[in-house]
Amino acid sequence: MVATIAEREKELLDRVPTGLLIGGEWREATGGATFDVEDPATGRTLLSIADAGPEDGKAALDAAAAAQEGWARTAPRERGEILRRAFDAVTARADEFALLMTLEMGKPLAEAKGEVTYGAEFLRWFSEEAVRAFGRYSSSPEGKLRVLTVKKPVGPCLLITPWNFPLAMATRKIAPAIAAGCTMVLKPAALTPLTSQLFAQVLIEAGLPAGVLNVVPTTSAGKVTGPLIKDARLRKISFTGSTPVGRRLLADASETVLRTSMELGGNAPFLVFEDADVDAAVEGAMAAKMRNMGEACTAANRFLVHRDVAERFSTAFAEKMKALTLGRGTEESTTTGPLIDAKSRDKVHELVTAAVESGATPLVGGAPAEGEGYFYQPTVLADVPAGNRILQEEIFGPVAPITVFDDEDEAVRLANATEYGLAAYVFTKDLNRGLRIGERLEVGLLGLNAGVISNASAPFGGVKQSGMGREGGTEGLSEYLSTQYVGIADPWADQA
Repeated sequence: MVATIAEREKELLDRVPTGLLIGGEWREATGGATFDVEDPATGRTLLSIADAGPEDGKAALDAAAAAQEGWARTAPRERGEILRRAFDAVTARADEFALLMTLEMGKPLAEAKGEVTYGAEFLRWFSEEAVRAFGRYSSSPEGKLRVLTVKKPVGPCLLITPWNFPLAMATRKIAPAIAAGCTMVLKPAALTPLTSQLFAQVLIEAGLPAGVLNVVPTTSAGKVTGPLIKDARLRKISFTGSTPVGRRLLADASETVLRTSMELGGNAPFLVFEDADVDAAVEGAMAAKMRNMGEACTAANRFLVHRDVAERFSTAFAEKMKALTLGRGTEESTTTGPLIDAKSRDKVHELVTAAVESGATPLVGGAPAEGEGYFYQPTVLADVPAGNRILQEEIFGPVAPITVFDDEDEAVRLANATEYGLAAYVFTKDLNRGLRIGERLEVGLLGLNAGVISNASAPFGGVKQSGMGREGGTEGLSEYLSTQYVGIADPWADQA
């Protein structure tokens, strides 16, 4: 007998660990505290899991610190093999991970399966990079010393992940830390912790030693992570989330001079020039805007379109958005899921309302959807005045504001008119123009005639107030390594 979707959901949720992972064991939080994780498509509770407190955070760091020396001495090949086994396990269980992400985050199953592929690739990529933490040996210029540089793991790390990509944001941080030989305390987002719980269990089954990864879901993030950041044993913090929270963490990290990786907010411009393939630009716009219902830091946030093609682009874009189907991500017909919670949905509507009141024209959408869950209609706004609030803030929802421009200089000025600098997208048939614009845009990531560019083999990160450091690529491993220089006396000195 084939199980119904409800039966599959229950079977899967029954397999998700609900405790804290500390020192290789799943255990209750101090005092037995728990919190509920809900389905944003219905508002109903999925599971109750352990709610860590400050004592639990300290216990997790104790375990990570105790395991650090032995883990650092573990052969790089062995660390890589653990990651490879984890890649194989996640890939084999892709349907489970996809369904779990759909349940707790809301994205359609097809998108969730795409995230499994993307997230698992960090495990495979860093399984191969684990053996490539190379130093160097050379002669000093005057020949009196030999220069030996050694790459060493930074040490215990605090990893703080967001709710929007529950698997990929965990693998993007955990995989390079494992490859480099660092132990970890992972604090997953309270809105979507279940995927991290299941992934941690997979790592245990793949042979990750006790204490290397510790997981402390909590609804009191500051109370748990604050003392850890002040603890001299912690040597790095990697955070993905909002810029305001990132600023506070950077200030706290300065007290102990922690290594930091900050992947913060975005306000990505999407530039369409008069010579662009408009049909390709519309497809790229759909990918750049609607991936994850627009709940991505790389999501196109501002559509800057040349006046000559603005009407054609806007009309075609609105037609594509209108054709999307809202629904629970487990339903086959669904192409757009809910936003993560009521607060997010209300903020999106507030931005849309303010834009319309200032003169923007809704071509499609413009309001929350009726019924249960936190759904918002896919929305396209034309004639959005430059400087409007919706162009200044990260929308994090299925809303596309369009503004026109007349030449390259104006396009660049509008694109750079933000404190953020994570991603940008440019559509043009002129390669020289694309490269020219790319050099002028203040961003860390550029999609040239492409609407999705994230890849495990490429460095991900921004400039300005979108953060510092890079995740993925060869650069991603370096974030978890420190360089030690050893000066060796000239081996030829006694031959003189």
